[in-house]
Amino acid sequence: MNETLLTVVGNVATTPVYRELPTGPVARFRLAVTPRRFDAVQNAWVDGHTNFFTVWARGTLGSNVQGSVSIGEPVIVQGRLKVRDEERGGQHWTSADIQATAVGHDLSRGTSAFRRGIRRASADTEEAQQAHQEQQAERAQQARDEPSFEIEPEPVG
Repeated sequence: MNETLLTVVGNVATTPVYRELPTGPVARFRLAVTPRRFDAVQNAWVDGHTNFFTVWARGTLGSNVQGSVSIGEPVIVQGRLKVRDEERGGQHWTSADIQATAVGHDLSRGTSAFRRGIRRASADTEEAQQAHQEQQAERAQQARDEPSFEIEPEPVG
């Protein structure tokens, strides 16, 4: 199946809406994309037509979008383009959606501080962490039980 993959640079136009669904978390927001070009005749930068996309982020990406993205922020979105045609209230609507695979701040227009997300540990991982903590506690106890030798500083003078 041929899908239209794209990368879009724009500004967040709406507050991300976050929902916990039976299939997992999902966040959506509108993205405004306005091309700019330099007009030599006017000797100025001019804005082109603004396109709006609805960005859908699912799973961990959706959770992270909800906690990281706000209105007006410049972002880069990568994903699959889905164009929808529908009838609502007797009117024909066409919308362009992006099923996001990646969303990030546009660092050419500002700075961002990355924080790694918290992974949900499986039972095996929890057991391994518990065993590791027990080993560390045992080593610490052994270190306390061993005699320590302190070196007294030599007098200066």
